[in-house]
Amino acid sequence: MRRGRISYSPTEMKWLEANRMMVISDYHRAFQAEFGRPDVLQVHLHGLRKRLGWKVGRDPGRLAGRHNRYSTTEIAWLRDNSTMEINAWCAAFRRQFGRDDATPAKLHSLRKRMGWKTGRTGRFDKGSVPWSKGKKLPFNPSNAATQFKKGQLPQNYRGPGHESIDDDGYVWIVTDQPNPWTGASTWRVHKHRWLWEQANGPVPEGMVLKCLGEKSNSDPSNWELVPIGLLPRLNGKSNRGYDRAPAELKPTIMAVAKLEHAVAARRKPKSERIPT
Repeated sequence: MRRGRISYSPTEMKWLEANRMMVISDYHRAFQAEFGRPDVLQVHLHGLRKRLGWKVGRDPGRLAGRHNRYSTTEIAWLRDNSTMEINAWCAAFRRQFGRDDATPAKLHSLRKRMGWKTGRTGRFDKGSVPWSKGKKLPFNPSNAATQFKKGQLPQNYRGPGHESIDDDGYVWIVTDQPNPWTGASTWRVHKHRWLWEQANGPVPEGMVLKCLGEKSNSDPSNWELVPIGLLPRLNGKSNRGYDRAPAELKPTIMAVAKLEHAVAARRKPKSERIPT
């Protein structure tokens, strides 16, 4: 059900029109203090002002709102000194105008609303010198207690010889060889490939090592060098499934796969053949 319109006395209407340019919250607070009308809310005064077409008189080129509490002189001073550091800016403003109600947060919000630039980018300028350059910081026992000591290794350090098994069952080993990709002093590699290459040399291009038994067995005798194109014939879901087959059938599956691979390779032009 729609409520009835709020009625005002001639004295109240005269006061409302005379003070129409106030900020709405101050407008309502002052009206209540003057007339004591608890039935009148901010929304009622805002609606009245709109219905009667009363202009608030604020400059549309400026941001309307709380910053109108500052005088023209104060706004000019704040604008001219807006590049100051926020706390120093606030302290200087309070000294200049005796505005104890001004706080860094309020002036910071005003500066943002007005679009005043501080001239600072938040980045170090080229050639800037850090404040701590050449200074030795004082000893702090609390910090020293948690610092790394000389020669101390991190908790997760894994040196040469450390082994681990991944989710697929392959064994990895940390070697003392430098990592050719990162330059680290150690290199983590598959143990079976590492041992096989120690005995037979690098794995040729286009070839891979295929496990003949258990993946956790890294002995070179458990790994055979095969063409990479042979793997789909051994691992296909719709045919043999070499890794899932019983141990007694694996040699036969391997031999058939190699034969099929060789036949398919012969049918290709010589330029497209891969090593067999």
